Amino acid sequence: MATEKSVIPTEEQLEILEYHFCKVNKHPDPTTLCLIAAETGLSEEQTLKWFKQRLAEWRKSEGLPSESGSVRD
Repeated sequence: MATEKSVIPTEEQLEILEYHFCKVNKHPDPTTLCLIAAETGLSEEQTLKWFKQRLAEWRKSEGLPSESGSVRD
């Protein structure tokens, strides 16, 4: 079974990811996700995983449930 190993983003990649998360959109659409992945050099799967984990962290810090499909932030 081939599974994609976890990749820890570099500081530069994190800056790009954080910028998009905080300033652009916490819920990037597939096209935007593809562009962010290309900009960082990460795969779309890695980028999506980062956004999901970051959103869960953000929701927790805001006192919201980590998973919620009904409330858009």
